[in-house]
Order: sequence, then structure tokens, then C-alpha cells
Amino acid sequence: MASHADTPSSPASPAPREHRIVVLALDGVIPFELGIPQRIFGRARTAEGEHLYSVVTCSVRAPGPVRTDADFSVLVEHGPEALAEADTVVIPASYELGPVFEEGRLTDELAAALARIRPGTRLVAICTGGYVLAAAGLLDGRPATTHWSMAEHFQRLFPRVDVDADVLFIDDGDVLTSAGVAAGIDLCLHVVRRDHGTAVANDVARRTVVPPHRDGGQAQYIQRPVPEPQLATTRAARAWALGRLDQPLQLRDMAEQEAMSVRTFTRRFREEVGVSPLQWLTQQRVERARHLLESTDLSVDQVARDAGFGTAQSMRQHLQVALGVTPTAYRRTFRPTPSPH
Repeated sequence: MASHADTPSSPASPAPREHRIVVLALDGVIPFELGIPQRIFGRARTAEGEHLYSVVTCSVRAPGPVRTDADFSVLVEHGPEALAEADTVVIPASYELGPVFEEGRLTDELAAALARIRPGTRLVAICTGGYVLAAAGLLDGRPATTHWSMAEHFQRLFPRVDVDADVLFIDDGDVLTSAGVAAGIDLCLHVVRRDHGTAVANDVARRTVVPPHRDGGQAQYIQRPVPEPQLATTRAARAWALGRLDQPLQLRDMAEQEAMSVRTFTRRFREEVGVSPLQWLTQQRVERARHLLESTDLSVDQVARDAGFGTAQSMRQHLQVALGVTPTAYRRTFRPTPSPH
């Protein structure tokens, strides 16, 4: 026997309301990052083809032009009142944050706009968009990330924020932040995946022609060259070690290159480079492994030997710690498997 809800006289269940994404475009916005929310959330659909999100863009002023960091402006059709209707607010990066960037302080105009956001609204910042959330006090006592080149400044300006510069994005529940540029794609795909599952997120990724998933804990792929001190006293030892990374190296071997005791060498090395000799050796071996994985077809075992890790298991452990990915996953990122012809 059919239930009352199944009878013809019962009203049909209403279709779920589209989740409303409001993108706040600030002067100096980066066009690439401004377009990410529309591209990702705007492509998310049910199996029946219904849109799961509505995406609108607003400014802190009345509708009108907003400067970008390129040689053109964008015409934004919504003012700050749109923020009051948002389920999620996305703040892309801007290079003209003024007092926000210089003093960690919101302008009156920006503060008034943010005040329209309803309590409980999910907040998403891409790259330097995190400065806006931090200046509003919304990241105090919380983990956050930003572009690696801005992380030190970000931490100085907002000491109450727990800054992690080594990840692509951080999901702290109702507040999410990402590193720069393409990491914003990763974060928005993560939000879709969190909201609607892997199948929907993978479909969006296929339509956008991007990898469907890069974990947030994966490290930002950045070069960290060892700083050269003005008066280096361990430079020869470092050059000697770099030419022998595939060999077992002992701390005393490096110290002997500078005719120092191990204790003196370790102290001088840390003063010049900022890390211990053994930490530096591991960093250089990780960099060698990265280079070989990116640029050669050597087996993982051979890469491990050439980089000085000895075994693939040892290299896997070190890359997981340093980059958050396995050697195979790292190689796949930079050297995709060719499609069969």
C-alpha cells in the first residue's frame, strides 16, 4: 500500500535550492583567480543536469567597474548587498589591498561590506584574499595558508593566525584558505567534493581539464635555494657534498673539508644556512629526487639510489614528509602518462 506521500494528491517535493556563491571582487583583483569560482562552481551539476550552485560577483561599492591587475577592468553587476544573500563568500586575490596589506586593517568601505555577511556563512579565500579575512579577525586562532612568497609577511602582520605555507589549501570547517593561483582551483574542487561527493567534483574537473584531486596537505611546489651568506665558511663542504649525494655522507666527512671539528662545523653551518648539515643534506636529496622524477624515466628505485636515499622506501618516506606525496604521484603530476595511440 502506498504511503500518503506517494499518492497523486500529495505535492511534489521541492527541488533543493541552489547553493549561492558570492564572489567579492576587490580593486586589483587577479582575473585568473576571479574566474575560478564561476568556472568550478558554475559547472557543478546533478546527474540530471541541474545546477548545484548559483554564482554572482559583487563589489564593495555599487555596481560598476572594478580594476584588475591587468590592463582592463571588469564590470560587476552587484553591490555589497549581494553578500547578505550568500551561503558561501569567496574572496579572490588582489594586489591593491592598501591598509589591509600594509597595516592589517580594513577600510571602512570593506568593513561595511563584510558586515553584511550572515553569521554561519562559509568563507573561502584564495591566495592574498586571506589577508581580508585576517584583517577582519576571522582567522584569529585558526590555521590558514597563502601564497608561499607572502607567508612570512602574512605571519608578521597577523601573529594570531596559525600560518602554514607548505600546503595547497586548508579546510577549517566554515573558513577555508588556499595558496596562490591554481591552488584556488584545488580548493574550489575540494568544496564541491565536500558538498556533493567525488562523482560531481570529478565531472567538474573533467570539464575544466584539470586533475580531479590534489590533496590540501600536498606541499606547494616551490624552489627553496639555500641562501648564500656573505662570508661563507662551509661553502666548500656544501659543494663537495652536492657532488656526492648518491654516496653515504657523514657529518665528519663534511667537517673535514673545512678542517673543522664536527661541533664547530655544525654551529657555523647552521649560522650560515639556517638548518643543520643533516637537514640540509636531506633537503638537497629531496631536490635531486624531484629533478630526476620530473626530467627522467628512471625507475623509482634508481632515482632513490641516485639521490642518495638508498631505497625506494626511504625516499618515499622523505618525500611524504617534505611534499606530502609519494614519488609516483609526484612524477605523475609533472610527467603524465602518455595516452595510447
